[in-house]
Amino acid sequence: MSTRTVIRGGLVLTAADELNADVLVEDGKVVALAAHGSAWAQGWTADTTIDATGHYVLPGGVDAHTHMELPFGGTFASDTFETGTRAAAWGGTTTIVDFAVQSVGHSLREGLDTWHAKADGRCAVDYAFHMIMSDVDAGSLKEMDHLVDEGITSFKLFMAYPGVFYSDDGKILRAMQRAAGNGGLIMMHAENGIAIDVLVEQALAAGRTDPRHHGEVRKALLEAEATHRAVQLARVAGAPLYVVHVSAQEAVAELAAARDLGLDVFGETCPQYLFLSTDNLAEPDFEGAKYVCSTPLRPREHQAALWRGLRTNDLQVVSTDHCPFCFTGQKELGRGDFSKIPNGLPGVENRMDLLHQAVVDGHLSRRRWIEIACATPARMFGLYPRKGTIAPGSDADIVIYDPTARQTISAATHHMNVDYSAYEGTEVTGQVVTVLSRGETVIDRRRYTGRAGHGRFVPRATCQYLT
Repeated sequence: MSTRTVIRGGLVLTAADELNADVLVEDGKVVALAAHGSAWAQGWTADTTIDATGHYVLPGGVDAHTHMELPFGGTFASDTFETGTRAAAWGGTTTIVDFAVQSVGHSLREGLDTWHAKADGRCAVDYAFHMIMSDVDAGSLKEMDHLVDEGITSFKLFMAYPGVFYSDDGKILRAMQRAAGNGGLIMMHAENGIAIDVLVEQALAAGRTDPRHHGEVRKALLEAEATHRAVQLARVAGAPLYVVHVSAQEAVAELAAARDLGLDVFGETCPQYLFLSTDNLAEPDFEGAKYVCSTPLRPREHQAALWRGLRTNDLQVVSTDHCPFCFTGQKELGRGDFSKIPNGLPGVENRMDLLHQAVVDGHLSRRRWIEIACATPARMFGLYPRKGTIAPGSDADIVIYDPTARQTISAATHHMNVDYSAYEGTEVTGQVVTVLSRGETVIDRRRYTGRAGHGRFVPRATCQYLT
């Protein structure tokens, strides 16, 4: 049976436009937009009418970097696909792209099947997968072609974590060459893990065991060096490159230099690098462990370069790298040895609000907010225009957003399955009111009405954002 919803009275924001328009939704798709009060819009009939007067009407957020249930350091990320996607919905994100993991000695297919089993029937909003390649060999290179054909069109490699995820330059080059041929996009964790391990060993031997030393050994120069090396390998392979979680001004400079040469090189940063710093890592009584992630938080002066990169398009996307571990029982595994603290922060619920605060603070325009949080991640990872915009034919992933509401971020009120907030006590202006996922209301005036299993797996096209 056909269902119709009309959203009336709001300001529709996309990456391209700001429109005082009503939106007609039918059977999970956007059907039409029309000016407020126009004869066309007034003639629309619907089963449900949503009054968005005084609110923004946004495309649902696309978070292109999450890690639900990720095994790491002897434990697992604390959000399941059910709890994590529910929290995403509360924060105005209606699509996540998570990372399926190939274990060393196993095929890409086995890793992908494992992640499908984790997510299938459990997600509150739509989801897709990238593929982490831990073992680049003739078999996995051939598998890349098959995965691209079925909508897994991006592959993550690590220059960090020797003995776990690490790939040497030869393996990276081979994977990039394969991607150049099959249309896949290589995503790179760019840190010189071999050098970092030396610095970790030296710090622990000298008794420097507190969480703040996690940031001190993972030096900005080693992020920049790896970023430069990844760019040069991509140039040799003739492949595009997407560098994840860029945190250091020196790494931004490497990306800017590559883009000035006209290269298809792209960068993502995350809210933690824009709003947090090494001051948090240095919090006493092991509280700094809450902020251990890799790449690490940097001194506050790096933030200006990240904001500038987002404005100049040297950085194109803000994702969360959502990978939560509870302080009690998980982060505490690293008491007395910072190298044993599980790496990762919670944030999937906070991204859209924090970036709206950046609009309020003057760092970003409203349309740039939507561009870096919705439209560009959808384009980058082959989801556009189904996701990332409000246009006829798009999925009706729509957020009604109150730009004047005040809220204080806190673990006491968030919906992520983790016992602390990385942004505890932060006051922000703006809040999600109602969320539609494919036309179905999952948040209704600050009440969760969604369900596990509503979210569907979305196969992706290849990158739609090449220069």
